[in-house]
Amino acid sequence: MSDKKSLASTSAHEEEHDYASGLAVVAADAVTNPGMEPHRERMTDKSVKHEKTAARQVAAFFIASILGSIYSIYAYFAFPLTEELGTVRNNTLFLGLGITLGLLGIGIGAVHWAKTLMPDAEVSEARHQTRGTEEVRARAIEIIKLAENESGFTRRKLIRRSLYGALALFPLPAIFFFGDMNPNKDPQELLRHTLWKKGTRLTKDPNGLPIKATDVTIGSVFHVIPEGLTELHHGKLEEKAKAAVLLVRLDPADLKESAERKSWSYDGIVAYSKICTHVGCPVALYEQHTHHLLCPCHQSTFDVTDECKVVFGPASRPLPQLPITVDAEGYLVAQSDFTEPVGPSFWER
Repeated sequence: MSDKKSLASTSAHEEEHDYASGLAVVAADAVTNPGMEPHRERMTDKSVKHEKTAARQVAAFFIASILGSIYSIYAYFAFPLTEELGTVRNNTLFLGLGITLGLLGIGIGAVHWAKTLMPDAEVSEARHQTRGTEEVRARAIEIIKLAENESGFTRRKLIRRSLYGALALFPLPAIFFFGDMNPNKDPQELLRHTLWKKGTRLTKDPNGLPIKATDVTIGSVFHVIPEGLTELHHGKLEEKAKAAVLLVRLDPADLKESAERKSWSYDGIVAYSKICTHVGCPVALYEQHTHHLLCPCHQSTFDVTDECKVVFGPASRPLPQLPITVDAEGYLVAQSDFTEPVGPSFWER
């Protein structure tokens, strides 16, 4: 019995030794440096014809970028924004197509240039953090100049000129787009005044039907526009963007109103601007149980019970409140315009 145990123990030790030896061999093989893969020549390296074809393709992409930038400027004027919803769709679509072509042309052209014409040999070198000697720095400058010569930037006039044209024209559409921001006017002044004024009825968006206080039940939410907006032709979209309001009814006991705002609500009905004070997204998500309004863009959250103060998110100030009351017929009307500018707070800075 003892001999059998001894033999079993010896066999086990031999197996462990063989296994360890095998791991050592595998580990030694695993860390062996395989070296660089054999360099594979491209057709552009072997054929002048293919090289010229690739250069023309790169230039074609840059020229496509130029055409895209020009087209986006054309689309800006050819598809103007009007009161019809379809014009907004067309304006956005064709402007986007032009800008996309302008970006893709530059990007794809640069990548194709690097893939087909620039040197593709792999190089590995050690890097260090200390400042090199003057000889090393001079050598680095030589390498940079060599890379410039190898890329053919100065030699390939067609690519260079088309790239210059694409880069020069691509920013131009922004000049026209930003022109609509009225740089000669005070943004605060533009956002301080809306269509709301004393006696203006609150109407449903988009049909323009007036709203009675009795129509608003506790927990309900109405998207509201000023009366007469649906008949407005010039500047309708801009005015609606500024004057859009959310109407909510709560239990009056839940409202935390400051002394100067106690008369701004009516029997628990409050009205606040829909434009988020962060970057101007529409605040349209109401959580009935928490009485919170949520902006879907960056999750700024406002407490309706506490004068729409910010409880979460990047917004820096509460939503402006529209003072409301009822007229002789029981319809909800505005007491005045907003008492502060609507929209993003960065205009104030």
